[in-house]
Amino acid sequence: MQIFNAGQKVFVHQHEGHIQSRIAYYLMNIHINPRSIYFTRHGESLFNALGKIGGDSELSERGWEYAKMLSKYIKEQKIPRLRVWTSLLIRTIQTASEINAPQERWKALNEIDAGVYEEMTYEEIKEKYPEEFAAREENKFKYRYPRGESYEDLVSRLEPVIMELERQENVLVVAHQAVLRCLLAYFLDKKSSEIPYIKVPLHTILKLTRAAYGCEIQEIRVPVDAVDDHQLL
Repeated sequence: MQIFNAGQKVFVHQHEGHIQSRIAYYLMNIHINPRSIYFTRHGESLFNALGKIGGDSELSERGWEYAKMLSKYIKEQKIPRLRVWTSLLIRTIQTASEINAPQERWKALNEIDAGVYEEMTYEEIKEKYPEEFAAREENKFKYRYPRGESYEDLVSRLEPVIMELERQENVLVVAHQAVLRCLLAYFLDKKSSEIPYIKVPLHTILKLTRAAYGCEIQEIRVPVDAVDDHQLL
């Protein structure tokens, strides 16, 4: 495979098989134009405030305040040709609702499926399912929630999102803790075992800018209080 003038022309010869096809597709879609990717979780939700995982709850009062501050920040940045991506869940759509930019909804950006544990607190899970709780602590990346997903599953689900992010210019992704951990791991070259422990706090904007090798990351903390749920999901 040969790439000329940073993607202006691509020559592929005698490639075969799924892996080679995926590599070719990936290399044909990356570009070197200056751009930034912004990641943020949704504003604090009603379930966040109660310590519950999963579900499809609306924003809390503090979550709505963050949505307004996020919109104000994005407007001040005057980001050219910005696109906004959210999941299909209410809390991300509400968080992006005041941002004046083209928006897309991605099912692939929905939070990790906690299966039978959806809308439970971790205290409840530990009390009712102590063996499952211990298994999750032993290998958080490969652990699959009963009738739900694992981080390993989530990485596979997010492949189309990553491919499309490589093609785009400036994008704001409003998503969820586990989802953003996986996306950050890709751009920051983290090991799979590190993914479930990457810190992605609420009410924080993470700006990724392509550098010569890898990405530079800037953390912008928005002054709106929120619960600290780093250990959840």
